[in-house]
Amino acid sequence: MKIVKVTYTTKPKFVEQNRSNIKTVMNDLQQLNHAGISYNACLSADGKTFIHTAFFKSEEDQKLLNELPSFKHFQAQLKSGGLEIPPKQELLTLVGFVNYYFN
Repeated sequence: MKIVKVTYTTKPKFVEQNRSNIKTVMNDLQQLNHAGISYNACLSADGKTFIHTAFFKSEEDQKLLNELPSFKHFQAQLKSGGLEIPPKQELLTLVGFVNYYFN
């Protein structure tokens, strides 16, 4: 298993576009219904810092996300002028996990 955390801050004017791009990626991942990827994105209290955490069962699963057209679009738009603070990537080690579903 590979766990990747990415944190970055967008320009205030780009927050809503970034949220929309993330929702599109999430919808596409949900449609894929691929068991090897668990992905979440959160917005910090400052309203412009995003934290993404992805759990991959294999390198192939990570490749599937990276090659998803909506994910490529999300990354391209972010890099083309949406960033205030560039992404910082960290590899994490799982210590424990509980899965709750919120409706």
